[in-house]
Amino acid sequence: MEKSKNIFDKNYKKAYLELSNGVKLEGRAIGANVITSGEMVFNTGMLGYSESMTDPSYLGQILVFSFCLIGNYGIPFPKDGNFFMSKGHESSSIKTQGIIVSDVYDGCYHHDGGISIQDWMKSQDVPGIAGIDTRYLVQMIRESGNLWGRIVPEGAKPQDKNKFEFLKNFEDGQYVDPSKYNLMPSVSTKEILYMGDGSKVVSVIDCGAKWNIMRMLLERDCKVNVLPWDSDFSKISCDGWVISNGPGDPKNTQDLVERIKKDVLGSNKPVLGICLGHQLLALASGAKTKRLNHGHRSHNQPVFSLPEKKAYMSSQNHRYAVEKTSIQPDWQLWFENANDDSVEGLRHKTKPFMSVQFHPEASSGPNDTSWIMDKFVQLVEKSKK
Repeated sequence: MEKSKNIFDKNYKKAYLELSNGVKLEGRAIGANVITSGEMVFNTGMLGYSESMTDPSYLGQILVFSFCLIGNYGIPFPKDGNFFMSKGHESSSIKTQGIIVSDVYDGCYHHDGGISIQDWMKSQDVPGIAGIDTRYLVQMIRESGNLWGRIVPEGAKPQDKNKFEFLKNFEDGQYVDPSKYNLMPSVSTKEILYMGDGSKVVSVIDCGAKWNIMRMLLERDCKVNVLPWDSDFSKISCDGWVISNGPGDPKNTQDLVERIKKDVLGSNKPVLGICLGHQLLALASGAKTKRLNHGHRSHNQPVFSLPEKKAYMSSQNHRYAVEKTSIQPDWQLWFENANDDSVEGLRHKTKPFMSVQFHPEASSGPNDTSWIMDKFVQLVEKSKK
């Protein structure tokens, strides 16, 4: 079996991680030979690195993997060459600005075939660094609260700013803070996508939707329409709505909150908000959101359901949360975070509206809360009848 390169081999090409707090770390350059910058975040998963790297929620972020070895089974590639909705991927391309790993495996031994993680990163112009103490770096991210970084390989060129629309706002050498900008145009579909032929029509507002949301709806006999974030929702006919996950500050989404309030909640059809969609739904209801000091970044965030009086493990990646004291009288707290008591879910007291801060469609991550998708589809069926 092919071995990963020794990270202590002095013949490797160097790369530096320059952090906004003044710390500079040296490691081995992996992936593409470009300079990039983004918000520093981390992931605790042992597996699912391709799903995480293609998750649009990570747009504009440098992802630190705390597990000791990444890339150990390569990157799955569909046999027909079509990446759309393929397993192992949550969008059509890598969305992270770059990755930081302790060590990386250079081969590919996936049962579907594929390529190595390094070849994949090179093909999509995404850099990374191996050989850094990632657990120390995760602690630094936790303690700093807000931390930005730059990946600088030796002799590298600046990143192509045409890769994502929001990058055009930044000059070379700046630390990129993606939350300052509306990221929807960089992650949302440009035209309506029609999927499946189920008995129930669900419209997914694409704020950076993970493909597994659509997969789970299709498995539950739904016809899915994936809508651009700036669609005129008043012209959409459906039996239920999903407001998807996505990157950035929910307040930096132009008039999206107002359109959700008027046309989505105003339709009185069942609504499910996920992650960013939860925050957008809360804003539309009259609640407020805030930026968390630490955020929730892991595959093992415990959440507690108040009505059901049960605890679940969840997958999360977010910096913003709903302010508990701002929840409106006609809404109730559904889930709380078991670590810090922050809001993890809301339900309307009389209407079929609900939202969760975590990922019930977790890919990758635990499947403890997949029943929420069942609950939503049941509400759609009931409303349709």
